[in-house]
Amino acid sequence: MDYRTLGLRVGLEIHQQLNTGKLFCDCDSTLVDDHRQEFVRMLRPTQSEMGEIDRAALEEAERKLQFRYQSVSCSCLVEADEEPPHDANKMAIGAAMEMTFLLNATPVDEIHFMRKIVIDGSNTCGFQRTALVATNGLLEMSGNRISILSVCLEEDAARKISEQGSEVTYRLDRLGIPLIEIATGPDISTPEGARQVALRLGSLLRATRKVRRGIGTIREDLNISISGGARVEVKGVQELRLLPVYVEEEVKRQLALLEVKDLLRRRGAGKASAEVTDLTQLLTGSECGVIASAIGSGGKVLTVKLPKFANTLSRTEDGVSRLGAELAAHARVSGVKGLFHSDELPGYGITDKEVELIRGALKVGEEDAFVLIADDAERAHAALVRAVDRANAGLDGVPEETRDPLPDGKSVYSRPLPGKDRMYPETDVRPIRVDGEVLESIRLNMPELPEETVARFVKDFGLSKSQADALMNSGYDDEFELLAKSLGNAQVVARVYIHTFPELEKAGLSVARLDVELLRALMTQFREGVFAKEAVPELLAWMVRNGSYDVSKAVEHIGVGTVDKETLDALCERIVTEREEFIRERGAASLGPLMGVVMKELRGKVDGQVISEALKEKIERLLS
Repeated sequence: MDYRTLGLRVGLEIHQQLNTGKLFCDCDSTLVDDHRQEFVRMLRPTQSEMGEIDRAALEEAERKLQFRYQSVSCSCLVEADEEPPHDANKMAIGAAMEMTFLLNATPVDEIHFMRKIVIDGSNTCGFQRTALVATNGLLEMSGNRISILSVCLEEDAARKISEQGSEVTYRLDRLGIPLIEIATGPDISTPEGARQVALRLGSLLRATRKVRRGIGTIREDLNISISGGARVEVKGVQELRLLPVYVEEEVKRQLALLEVKDLLRRRGAGKASAEVTDLTQLLTGSECGVIASAIGSGGKVLTVKLPKFANTLSRTEDGVSRLGAELAAHARVSGVKGLFHSDELPGYGITDKEVELIRGALKVGEEDAFVLIADDAERAHAALVRAVDRANAGLDGVPEETRDPLPDGKSVYSRPLPGKDRMYPETDVRPIRVDGEVLESIRLNMPELPEETVARFVKDFGLSKSQADALMNSGYDDEFELLAKSLGNAQVVARVYIHTFPELEKAGLSVARLDVELLRALMTQFREGVFAKEAVPELLAWMVRNGSYDVSKAVEHIGVGTVDKETLDALCERIVTEREEFIRERGAASLGPLMGVVMKELRGKVDGQVISEALKEKIERLLS
């Protein structure tokens, strides 16, 4: 795909949690698995200074949700919105200023916090506090200049625990953790470029040594558009590797919607009417489970006609969603589970005969389409009105909107793109004068740049550049340096962070409790010869699985420990004798497979190099 010809423009917003304590109170910022008490709230939209109500907030209000909040042991009245916020955290402000200088941005003279209306329940007070810290920055990468529009400091949202019916449950442990938000200009022109810029911004953030690590501590929002399309925000991407995929999928979606626009215009389609027809009597007795269930519970089967919209609702031949998926997502805002459209019927238990009856009732022609919803009458009617509005927006191509990321790299409609009407001044937090002396102090104590750290790791610890780069990208470069300086064995320590930690996380095991002091104890016992380096992954996995972070206990339970040379020689001799035929057939190439056999029996009790030398000696003696 020629992205330059398509006019692809991508901007990033990076949101990184800080480990400086919460932004407006003294509570701990550790996430927990239990809660102390609960309270329930309803939220409603409010007007901006100009008397306007933000369209995204209005749509959230239409969902009519109730919010249950779980207070944890470290929660306070600020988080519950029962006490005014305290002064902003100075360490967090300092971290934002460091990023300002790292991004060559211009700090503001005075920091003012604003209220950003958010009534999806993620904040108990119905708004998020955010402050502009700097503007007009610049990030240079491989000859490309990426503008930095703003550096902001804001509070993170509460953590969603569950959603059942019209009630959403949040936990307050994450609410109020400081976030640095960095917004780039729309200067990225390829999907891979988005990943590279995010990678660089992440490494600069970690260089401050003031950021939190782990899944969920950094999130990216992607603002994507192509020529003829519109700016669409894919919000809350957490996996860096998927950034290019989200860009690619959004480009495909916008291209498909632009093709729909061209088709509708060629047909001379106009705006469809939200004239709803009741088909309940017509479809009574239908074998479609959704329809039968709705009618059986007193609901209705309602439909609307979409003139000239035939073949615009189903997926493309390449599997790219078109208007049908968009109409369904908008309908779900009104509380229905979904809808049927004519491009996918007959199907889902709706027969050919029933489709013909529907077409007859609506007087649907070959170029016409229809949408059908079976649910509570009020919900179904409201959902059809929303679906028709979205279908009519298809006449103009791609609407501006916010979308939620899906695990496969696609996205789904979330809400309209918010505007300036959701912002108004925060009157409970004092403005912060940006002091020149403080700025100069920060400037004189700037952290080492990532590339400087990489070069130093290569020189001082004998790592390869790829290893040093991987350490920087992992965010554990500071812990690595502490351990490698005090204990040596830089290669073994690096492997823990570069390979073992990702493998544990891939297996669904959290590495949050594997802190630097635990690893210091582990590496000390390794250095003393208690076990071989091959045992390290198994020991760490055992500790995480069992919730027991005692190295000696893990060693005892797993049964690892050093094996003397006589025992090793005897084991290698036995295995070589048992596999003599295999060795004579494979020759020296048999060493690798036999290494695996020996190491499996020894389970990390002997260094791999020692095993290799012992086996090699016995194989060569047999073949001589």
